[in-house]
Amino acid sequence: MARSTRMFEIIQLLRSANRPRTAAEIAQELEVTPRTIYRDIASLQAMRVPIDGAAGVGYIMRPGFDLPPINFDIEEAEAVTVGLAMIVRTGDRGLKEAGRRACRKLEEATELSNALFSSTWGPEEPETVDLADLRAAIRQERKLAITYRDGTGAQTSRTILPFAMVYHSEAIVLAGWCELRNDFRNFRPDRIVSYKQLDDRFTGQGEALRREWMQTYAEWL
Repeated sequence: MARSTRMFEIIQLLRSANRPRTAAEIAQELEVTPRTIYRDIASLQAMRVPIDGAAGVGYIMRPGFDLPPINFDIEEAEAVTVGLAMIVRTGDRGLKEAGRRACRKLEEATELSNALFSSTWGPEEPETVDLADLRAAIRQERKLAITYRDGTGAQTSRTILPFAMVYHSEAIVLAGWCELRNDFRNFRPDRIVSYKQLDDRFTGQGEALRREWMQTYAEWL
């Protein structure tokens, strides 16, 4: 999480708190160290954000501090509400947490509908793979070394160039160029036995790979 995003999260947590929050509590929720929270709060206070408190006692936001509004019309707000609700169906823990943070930001900025819901049915979170790592490899255009088990149980070791993730209602699909098969392949993360991000990158190739893959595998989308 970028520092600017984390500081925004600290503001949101303190604004919604009904009691002082300790640095340890905030650190646990944001998955950083208390020392990081101390530094961030000191920076916020230096920017005149009205945070009161001290280390070991807890922090609280003085009332009256407002963030700039986000201007959504009602249709846009409802679309965002449904989209965020459907994230729970992806089986991706990192996206679920990001969706929760996004909801908190949007609730502070605009009145979202409380009458729109989404079912939580969807694929289970893979046990052997952190989907956040796969998404990071896609963003960074970094190759992955994987051990993959197919539908028959046979295992192969492959190096792939991951460039897209598709969230179906029944399964998640990682799309990549497979160096073993010298072709596009779609991998189910729940069948990845082990994986490692490599130092090798395919910088600048991701977009072209996605375009070609989408033409060939349009039925997956």
